[in-house]
Amino acid sequence: MSKIYESDGLYEFLRPMQDWLFRRSYRRFVQVGLDKIPTDGAVIFAPNHCNALNDALAVLSIGPERKVFVARADIFRKSIVRKLLAWLKIMPIRRMRDGASAVLHNDGTERMAVETLRNGVKFCILPEGTHRPKHSLLPLKKGIFRIALRANEDFGQQKPVYIVPVGLEYGDYFHLWDTLMITIGDPLNVTAFAKEHPEMDQAQLINALIPELTERMKRTFLWVPDDENYEQNWAALSANPPAPFDQMKKRHVSRWLRLTGLVLTAPLFAVCALLTIPLWGTMLYVRKHVKDPAFHNSIQYVLQFLLIPLSLFLALLPWMAVEEWMYQLRQFKLS
Repeated sequence: MSKIYESDGLYEFLRPMQDWLFRRSYRRFVQVGLDKIPTDGAVIFAPNHCNALNDALAVLSIGPERKVFVARADIFRKSIVRKLLAWLKIMPIRRMRDGASAVLHNDGTERMAVETLRNGVKFCILPEGTHRPKHSLLPLKKGIFRIALRANEDFGQQKPVYIVPVGLEYGDYFHLWDTLMITIGDPLNVTAFAKEHPEMDQAQLINALIPELTERMKRTFLWVPDDENYEQNWAALSANPPAPFDQMKKRHVSRWLRLTGLVLTAPLFAVCALLTIPLWGTMLYVRKHVKDPAFHNSIQYVLQFLLIPLSLFLALLPWMAVEEWMYQLRQFKLS
């Protein structure tokens, strides 16, 4: 049986399509600081978690190489879902809310995470433990640090272990096709940190690493303190964002130019809308019945990944009908 981090033919075949479609799901898609990703050691990506599944897809889009992820264990209960998630290179991890005894079962996940890193495959864990559509951070959980320190004990003498903060800045949390900026922050060299503090045990190292990673993550997106002034502070910051986030400000297009474009493209839009009824019809149904709007983007992206090929296949049927009609018409003329 192959390991979760190993190559899979169908996965590798579909991966370029996934990356292409994800990038084109945003009118502006920008990646900043890719040169900061270490090349001399094991890499654990640590993104802020604000947009459900799309956060993992954003990290997946950072380079073509394979990456392994973790997700909350409760979604792995059904066998078919468990197999699908394993094929997608996602492992289960239990949280404290699942009970203290449940967390003890994370040993297998941690061991596989270390093996993944030892074999040169990048790993991603969302250290907040749950998603929340806000420009702030929840307290970081300890799982990412346990994995990093365990990997350091296993092979830190051969190559360093890094935690790389990743900032995900969405123009809109609840509607796809807006903007997305992915910012790589300053890597945290866990191996060097542990060497600098030989007097600390694992618990002390984790407690020291948490604020260090938190501060580095804050600098990778438009972070706002989550307090009673959150909305006011966010409005002020978003109106005048610092570099490099200023390049994601929405560009105002002339109303007349937009109207002209809409009129000229109306016939094409009508044809495309008709052919993609399975796509947008299903999306409208889902958006109406899924109560948590934080999941809308993720569900919409998954649906378009699955239904666009279906829509293209259905579009072949009227095209074939027209071709047959033209063929019969030519036969009629010849006779």
